[in-house]
Amino acid sequence: MELDDPAWAAMTVWAVAQTSRGESQSKAKWRIVGTISGGIAAITIMAAAPQAPWLFFPMIAVWIGLCSGFATFVSNFRSYALVLAGYTCSIICMGAASNPDNVFMVAMSRGTYIVLGVLCEAFMGLIFATSQERHARAQLRQKLESALVLVTTTLCSLLGEERGALNTARRQFGTILTINDQIEFAEVEMGPHGHEGDHARAALAAVSALLSRGFGMAMRLQVLNHNHPAFSRTADEILAFLKQFPQRLPDQNAVPALLADLQHFRDVCRLSAAPHRETDIRTDLEPIPGLESFDPLVETQAQQEDRLDERILFVSLGELLGDLEQAIKEYEASTHRIRGDHFHFQLETHRDTREAIHNGLRGACAVLITAYIYEVTAWPNGLGFIAITTLVCGLFATKENPVLGTTEFLKGAIAAYFMAWILVFVLMPKVTTFETLTLFLGPAMFIGGLAKGNPSTAGGSAAYGLLLPAMLGLENHHVMNEIAFYNGNMATVLAVAVSVIVFRSVLPFSSDAERFRLRRIMLGELQQLAHPGFTPRISVWIGRNTDRFARLIRHAGPTPAPLIEACILGTLATLTLGLNVIRLRALLDREYLPESARRPILLVLHYIEESTRRHDKAARIAEAAVRRLRALDAQETDLVTRLELTRAITYLVVIAYTMKTNEDFLDASKPFRGEKNRHLEGSKNR
Repeated sequence: MELDDPAWAAMTVWAVAQTSRGESQSKAKWRIVGTISGGIAAITIMAAAPQAPWLFFPMIAVWIGLCSGFATFVSNFRSYALVLAGYTCSIICMGAASNPDNVFMVAMSRGTYIVLGVLCEAFMGLIFATSQERHARAQLRQKLESALVLVTTTLCSLLGEERGALNTARRQFGTILTINDQIEFAEVEMGPHGHEGDHARAALAAVSALLSRGFGMAMRLQVLNHNHPAFSRTADEILAFLKQFPQRLPDQNAVPALLADLQHFRDVCRLSAAPHRETDIRTDLEPIPGLESFDPLVETQAQQEDRLDERILFVSLGELLGDLEQAIKEYEASTHRIRGDHFHFQLETHRDTREAIHNGLRGACAVLITAYIYEVTAWPNGLGFIAITTLVCGLFATKENPVLGTTEFLKGAIAAYFMAWILVFVLMPKVTTFETLTLFLGPAMFIGGLAKGNPSTAGGSAAYGLLLPAMLGLENHHVMNEIAFYNGNMATVLAVAVSVIVFRSVLPFSSDAERFRLRRIMLGELQQLAHPGFTPRISVWIGRNTDRFARLIRHAGPTPAPLIEACILGTLATLTLGLNVIRLRALLDREYLPESARRPILLVLHYIEESTRRHDKAARIAEAAVRRLRALDAQETDLVTRLELTRAITYLVVIAYTMKTNEDFLDASKPFRGEKNRHLEGSKNR
C-alpha cells in the first residue's frame, strides 16, 4: 500500500493478538475507538495552540493525565482504549508538530495503520478460529464448572473441619475474579444473542457469597456446640452429597437431580430450624417427623441452649445450601440460550480515586519532563522521544503494581534494542524482497510470542513485541542507516527509562500503603453498611471486595509472607462481617421481630457504624445482644418470631466472633501488622 510508516500496522497486530479470539476482537474494537478519540483530540489541541509550545505541551500533558486517570476506573480493554486515546493524541501531535497544517493527514494516516493492523490480525484469526461460538460456550461452561467444583471442595473441608480449610477458601477468590474477566471475552465470541454471560456473572457472585457463608459456618462450628445427633446426621449426608458433586455436575441431565437433592436438604434444614413446643402446636395434629417436641418447663437452661445452638446451625446450613442452589441455577442458565430472557447482571468492581489521580499526575509529569528536555536541547529526535514516553506511560497506567511492570518493560525494551541491532546491521542489508524479509522478522517476532505465553517473561515480551517493529525503521524502499538507528532507538530506550523513573519517583507505589488504603476504604464501606439511612446491596459489597481480595493476592506473589496471609484472612473476615450486617439489616426490614429484640440489634449496628478503634467493645455488645436474644427466644411463643430470632442470633454470632478475633485488622487508624489474628490462625490450623 506504500504507507509512509508501516511499522505501526505491525505494532497493532502485536497489540491486538491475544490468547483467545474474544480477547483479540474486544481489544481490536477498543483500539479503533481509542485511536479515533485520540485523533480527534490531536486535531483539537493542535488547532487550539498553533505555534505555542508552552501551551501546546501542557495541554497534551493534561490530556494524557485525564486519560490515564479515567482508565483506572474501568476494566479490561475499556481501560486500554482510554490510555490509547491519550498516547495516540500525543503521537499524532508530535508527528505533525513540524507542520501543523498537516495534522489531519497525520491523524488519517495513523488511523489507516491501526485499521490495517486490526484487519490483518482479524483475517488470520478467522482462518484458525473454527466453531468459535461452540468453543466459547464449552469454555464458559468449563470455567464455571471449575469454580463450582472448587467451592464445593472447599465446603467439604470446612464442614469436615479439616486443617487449612480457611486458607484454601481464600485462594478461590483470585480464581473467581479471573473467570469473571474472561466471561466478557466469551460473550464476544458467542455473539450478541443471549444473556449467558450475565447468568455466568451471577453464578460467580453466588459462588463468592457461598465462600463467605462457608467462612461464617466455620466460625459457628467453632463457637457453638455442634455435637447434636440430628445435625451431625444431616451434615454427614450433605458432606457425602458435596463429595459426589464434582462427578455429577458435568452431566447436563443431572442438574435437575442436583437441584432436587439440594431442595430436599434445605427442607430438612428448615424443618429442623423451626422451633416448636407442646404449647406451640395443636394437640390434634400429628407430630413433626424426626423432631421431638419439648416443654420448656421440664428442660434445663443448658438443654435449651443446646437446642437453640442446633437450630442456629441448621439455619446457617440451610442458607449455605440456598446460595449453592442459586449458583447451580445460574450456571445451568448460562449453558444455553433462553428465549425471551432479559436478565442482566454486572459485578461491580473497586474504583480507587487516589490511584487514578496518581496515575494521571505521573503521566502528565512524564510529558512535561520530556517536553522540557526537548525545548532546552532542541534534540532532532525529541518529538519521537515525547511520543514514545506517552505511549509507555499510558501502558503503565493500566498496571495495578507499576513498580513491577515498569522494570519488566524496560528489560523488554533493551532486549528489543539488541534484536533490532542484529536485524538492521546484520540481516536486513541482505534483503531485496519482502518475502526474504519475513524469513528474518518472523522468527524474531515469534520469539516474543513465546515469551508472551510464559508468565515470568510476559511483562518484558509486551515491550519487546510492541517496540521492535518501530526500532527497525521499516520503509518500502530503503534500510535504516547507522545514524538514524542510534538516534531514533536511543530516543525510544530513553523514553522507556524516563517513564520508569517517573513512575518510581513521582508518587511511588508502595504495597504497604496500598494494603493500608484498601483496608481503610473497605472498613469505611463496612461502617456505611450499618447506617440506617443507607440501603446496602449484597452484589455491590461482594463485587468490590472480591476485587480488592484478588488485588491483595496478586500483589502477594506466589509465596505470600505471613503478614500478607494475615491481611488476606482479615479481608475475607471483613467480607463475611459485611454480609452478615446486610442480612441483619434485611431481617430488621421484615419487621417480624419485637421491639425488645430490635433494640439490641440496632445497638450492635450503631457500634459497628461508629467503631473506628475499639472493636472489642462492639464485639462485647454483639455478645450481649446474643445473650439477650437467647433469653427472648426462651420466652417467645410465636413460631415465626422465634425463627426470626434464631436467624438474628445466627448472624450476630459471626459478627461478634469476627470483631473479636480481627480487632487489629478492623482498626482503620493504624497499619495492620497481623498482631491479633491468633484466634483465626489457630482455628485454621486445627
